[in-house]
Amino acid sequence: MVDPAGSEVRPSPRVVTVPNLLSLLRLALVPVFLWLVLGPEEDAWALAVLAFSGVTDFLDGWLARRLNQTSPLGQLLDPVADRLYILAVVVGLALRDVIPWPVALALPLRDLLMWGLVPLLRTRGYSALPVHFLGKAATFNLLYAFPLLLLGEGDGVVATLALVFGWAFAAWGIGLYWWAGLLYAWQVRTLMATVERRPLRGRGRRG
Repeated sequence: MVDPAGSEVRPSPRVVTVPNLLSLLRLALVPVFLWLVLGPEEDAWALAVLAFSGVTDFLDGWLARRLNQTSPLGQLLDPVADRLYILAVVVGLALRDVIPWPVALALPLRDLLMWGLVPLLRTRGYSALPVHFLGKAATFNLLYAFPLLLLGEGDGVVATLALVFGWAFAAWGIGLYWWAGLLYAWQVRTLMATVERRPLRGRGRRG
């Protein structure tokens, strides 16, 4: 693995690392976010949880490279936490009628497509393909879109602007999310046509 500066980062076999603890903390806060949104409807605290999640999402990756604590567990926890937060947010906002259900269902349906491709990859010796830039860009847009839509539930100029920018981020995020998924499916199709069956080996994670 190579970091943005171009130097090699060797995965660490350790499980208990600072980045992994941050990822586990992010995961632990997913049900807290859902309770805040659907229970007492404390939107300010829910936004604070999302903001904290965004900060730790950046920190765990940065610290993993900085401290040379990149690990297979961390490479698994990070995308799992991202997807669980996206799922929790869309479900919570759909149940609150902040976003329509077709928008909420578009994202998990794309992930179902990704999961459905895994058995095909395994027949060619792959567990996953490398992360695509479009997948990262989609996640970035979505992680900004839904907090803005939640903020848009209030009154005033700030809420109105949050609603406008939130839907803009959501439209780009959903479009890029599906575009990345279709490109991934095309890569799997190409792999199936050009690579013979072989034992399983890891090749990154899905975007």
